Amino acid sequence: MLTVPQAAKRTGRNPETVRRWIREGKLRAHKVGTQHVIEEEDLAAVEPADMLPVPKEWGWDETFWGEPMPNVVAWIRESRTGH
Repeated sequence: MLTVPQAAKRTGRNPETVRRWIREGKLRAHKVGTQHVIEEEDLAAVEPADMLPVPKEWGWDETFWGEPMPNVVAWIRESRTGH
């Protein structure tokens, strides 16, 4: 179980963004005392949802050699952690 600040750090987002996800119903959380706690599985399920998929008609769902397209946004976010 993660607190809001822990979830924010893990996703590279502001804690207020995580709280907004909870208020909007995008992220499931339980209240313990005055704090929201989030299951790791629920956090993992919401993070990719904020990225829009590339339209299928563009034909960019796989590379020219047949592998799925890499998640470049995730690579950039990962490279920024710890800076």
